[in-house]
Amino acid sequence: MTTATMSETIIMSEHLAKAMTYTQYRELIDTLLAENKTSGTNHSEAMVEYTRVNAQRMRRVEKTTELDDELVDLMLRVQNKMIWVIVTEAWCGDAAQTVPALVKIADASPLIDVKLLLRDEHPDVIDAYLTNGGRSIPKLIVLDAATMEELGTWGPRPAPAQELFMNMKAQDVPYTEFVEKLHGWYGKDRSKTLLKEFKELIPKWARLQPIEEQPMERL
Repeated sequence: MTTATMSETIIMSEHLAKAMTYTQYRELIDTLLAENKTSGTNHSEAMVEYTRVNAQRMRRVEKTTELDDELVDLMLRVQNKMIWVIVTEAWCGDAAQTVPALVKIADASPLIDVKLLLRDEHPDVIDAYLTNGGRSIPKLIVLDAATMEELGTWGPRPAPAQELFMNMKAQDVPYTEFVEKLHGWYGKDRSKTLLKEFKELIPKWARLQPIEEQPMERL
């Protein structure tokens, strides 16, 4: 059985009361787009268009992300109730590429409850989970449901995508090329790296039911 290392979190019941389910988040995005708006306060044409493209990306990720038997079995071995808090925004391309996969992983366990918070409505939360000093999203904060203590975090990107991001940022790659290469990586990867990372992370966060030893076949 794995014992998770816990630490304090600033996320309180008040935050969770304002959080959304994934279904509510998707419905919010559709509603905003119908009004030519996005989440947050910047409703410029460019931000709305990012959101429109992201809605398409999310639908694609929902269809193409498939959990293999190893990960499904791992999630079914989880014995402790957890809350997965995902900090996100509708206009964020990285969130569109990963949040549907995160939700699909969580849904494989009946003991995991997913809650989504909008970054710009909860600056106190994201400021406690900065990435290299920035408010990068998505950010997953994993909490023990009984104690509200933090079990771990993930985000804003799978490790190879983060490395690509940092390298392009250091080289001052033009924005159009930057976006094309980053989302090209996501398109080719099809969530495989993210799923692999979670096979390593779940045992660090969860109490797992031991695997029953199978009797050796007699030769």
